[in-house]
Amino acid sequence: MTLVSLALLLAGCSTPSGYNSTPYVKASSNADQSADSQAVPLTAAAKKDLAYRAGVAQTLYQQYHDWKHVPYRWGGMNRKGVDCSAFVYLTYANKFNVELPRTTQYQAAVGSPLAKHQLRAGDLVFFKTGRKNRHVGMYVESGKFLHVSEQKGVVISDLDNVYWSKHYWMARRVE
Repeated sequence: MTLVSLALLLAGCSTPSGYNSTPYVKASSNADQSADSQAVPLTAAAKKDLAYRAGVAQTLYQQYHDWKHVPYRWGGMNRKGVDCSAFVYLTYANKFNVELPRTTQYQAAVGSPLAKHQLRAGDLVFFKTGRKNRHVGMYVESGKFLHVSEQKGVVISDLDNVYWSKHYWMARRVE
């Protein structure tokens, strides 16, 4: 189930009376336990975090749809052309009301570092694409990130893609 689907489940339709509306997540299983005894209710904080992440992912998907035909242009900061760090800068400013530095070099120093397996929607992902070249994008969900490709413009790519996997450098969380 995607985070977006889960968010819709959490925030969506009402439950008929007489039904338990508490969402559940499956705990680690033991062979002798029944399926019902393995379910544990999500805490209020976990529900809030899931809804928040789903909202961030949805915002990033909307940003992609709004910018998907915009080409890469080094130093560009508008819909005639944009580079990777400007796209991150503009997305954070316009969608999340967060001011980041303009360049990849300085964006790489913002927030706190995290491991790849800890990525959440909105986290910054960085790549070393050359001796001195750096690239930045925003993690969406399910191994996908939003960025500006020199060849394709604004795109969503897979972190497990051979190229991106080989050049992955680090991730940072802006809080």
